[in-house]
Amino acid sequence: MARRGKRYLALKDLIEKGKLYSVKEAISLVKKLANAKFNETIDAAIRLGVDPKHADQQVRGTALLPHGTGKERRVLVFAQGEKAEEAKAAGADYVGGLELVEKIQNEGWLDFDATIATPDMMRHVSRLGKILGPRGLMPSPKTGTVTNDVGTAVKEIKSGRVEFKVDRYGIVHTPIGKASFSEEQLYDNFKALLSAIIKAKPPAAKGQYIKSIALSPTMGPSVKIDPNLAQKEVGSE
Repeated sequence: MARRGKRYLALKDLIEKGKLYSVKEAISLVKKLANAKFNETIDAAIRLGVDPKHADQQVRGTALLPHGTGKERRVLVFAQGEKAEEAKAAGADYVGGLELVEKIQNEGWLDFDATIATPDMMRHVSRLGKILGPRGLMPSPKTGTVTNDVGTAVKEIKSGRVEFKVDRYGIVHTPIGKASFSEEQLYDNFKALLSAIIKAKPPAAKGQYIKSIALSPTMGPSVKIDPNLAQKEVGSE
């Protein structure tokens, strides 16, 4: 642990104390901080000016990251008949109906990263709320995962659509790629995420909406971004 501690402190010394970086500066620096022996994930933590205790200040949605997250996502689709065939053709990893609901319910099977359901299947899938809900795997119309257009939904998730949801502290945590991505790829992905979060601003949110932004690699310290500059950077391109 001491060795890891020294490494972390050495990386922290690369960050200028008290400085709020531009998005491009932060991405360049965070790539230098990701020097572990594996391909670290780069995460964004965006604190919002909302109170998640109030239903009208919940922030939830999806962002289509143009370069994906760098992780292959296993997609499960609850569908039958033609829609099941459509899901298979689009590249879904698992497709089925009641038998998959029962497998999850009775066997605790959770070998998937995202779920999609046709509206007619939700009366069965709703049974899984307590299992899938806490893991962020429950299909929802708000994130486009309860839909009859299962083919498009599967393709989007496979190509880089990520879901985001504000936590109880008012923070959205979302990966924007891997350390192996180029600075341009990470910038494009960050821009797509921030734009989607801004569009998802609830009408009840008052005052400053984007409070703070930080980027960090899996095993390293975080780099703080100037939220006002970030919104200008993203909005100007």
